[in-house]
Amino acid sequence: MSAGRRERRAHARRAIELPVLVHDRAAEAGNRVHGAIRFDARDLSLGGAFLRSDLLFEVGEELGVEFAIPDGPLVRATAQVVRVVREPLDDAGMGITFAQMADDDREAVRAFLAAE
Repeated sequence: MSAGRRERRAHARRAIELPVLVHDRAAEAGNRVHGAIRFDARDLSLGGAFLRSDLLFEVGEELGVEFAIPDGPLVRATAQVVRVVREPLDDAGMGITFAQMADDDREAVRAFLAAE
C-alpha cells in the first residue's frame, strides 16, 4: 500500500488462491454477451475479494460471482467493482465488494475465514 493511502477495509482479508467465475450482470439484462469468465482470487474477506486479471471491468460495474469454499459449498453473490489495478501487469486485477449474498453463503465464508 502506498504511504499516502489509508487502509479502509471493514473486514480482514485472507490471502488465498481461489478460482472465481464472474458473470457480467449487464449481460443478464440482455445488454452483452452471456457467459462466465474464470478469474483467480488473490485474497478473500467477508466483504469482498481481489481478482487477478489483465481483463478488467470498470469501477461501479455489477458482477455475479461464484466460487467454491475449499471443502465447503458453492457460494454465489452479487458484487460491485470498487477498485481497478492496471499496473504493474503482474499485479493487475480488480477489488470487488459483495453487495448481495445469501445468509447461508455469508456464513460459509465467515466459517472458512475463521478456520485459518
